[in-house]
Amino acid sequence: MPIPFRCPHCGHTTQVLDEFAGQSGPCSGCGQTVTIPQPASGAYEPTVGAYEAPVQRSRGSSTAIIIVAVVVVVVVVCGGLLTALLLPAVQKVRESARRAQCMNNLHQISLAMHSYNAEYGCFPPAYIPDENGRPMHSWRVLLLPYLGENMLYDQYDFDEPWNGPNNCLLIDRMPDVYRCQSEVAADSSEPSYVMIVGPGTISDGPSSTRDAQITDGKTQTIMFVETCDAGFDWLQPQDLDAQQISYRINDGSGEGIRSNHRGGVHVGSCDGSVRFLSDQTDPNEIRGMTTISGGEPVDVYSGDY
Repeated sequence: MPIPFRCPHCGHTTQVLDEFAGQSGPCSGCGQTVTIPQPASGAYEPTVGAYEAPVQRSRGSSTAIIIVAVVVVVVVVCGGLLTALLLPAVQKVRESARRAQCMNNLHQISLAMHSYNAEYGCFPPAYIPDENGRPMHSWRVLLLPYLGENMLYDQYDFDEPWNGPNNCLLIDRMPDVYRCQSEVAADSSEPSYVMIVGPGTISDGPSSTRDAQITDGKTQTIMFVETCDAGFDWLQPQDLDAQQISYRINDGSGEGIRSNHRGGVHVGSCDGSVRFLSDQTDPNEIRGMTTISGGEPVDVYSGDY
């Protein structure tokens, strides 16, 4: 039966189980030593402060806590293992989706090239020069009306260079079709698709190519290729120089034909097809594919799409 009492030092009132009667201890209110009276005396006014029995935790609650802790550890460990097992599969699916989108971009650009060809009787030149022969406007601007970007095309001023005061305002508005989804910087204004420009290619720069001039065959002639981290803006009339690149895919030089796709790059041919070329493709074969009338034998088209 609980024994009520009050500390004579601080007046703190509490109740203590009768099993602690006659024992001494510190008052929970002021810390002074008190003695709990015997119930039989009938006097519940102690001469010292309260002594409260310590609270004891049941074994059942401790066991429950241990079980919960073990379950948490198991969940964390299993969750980490599951993530480690699934991550490669998730990454593979994502890259597959990015490659599919990249191919779709190239197909759209190919269709735009052929629409331009149907209207003007030739494929677009790599660039339109100014009166001094310097590159002024890129083929990527010329294709805008055939990519559904008429409004953007109308805002471009052909009377000033690509980096003029008006045209500079359009640099951050690069159409998504010019950007591969595998590019690290999703908001970059650098294009992922470029021509290989130079003598004997689809364009030497300011010159256009007609269908009849592609005597190597449209299927075996590359019109444009992938590149990543191009280093120039999409409006800039710049591409890959046929006389300077190595023609080895992903050669580690930081320039040339390369992509963030694992194992190779996509290329678009003059017939409108899109192909994935392996990193192991012979550079001489690729060089042969970039010419329109070189007569080089080509046998690398096992990856048609």
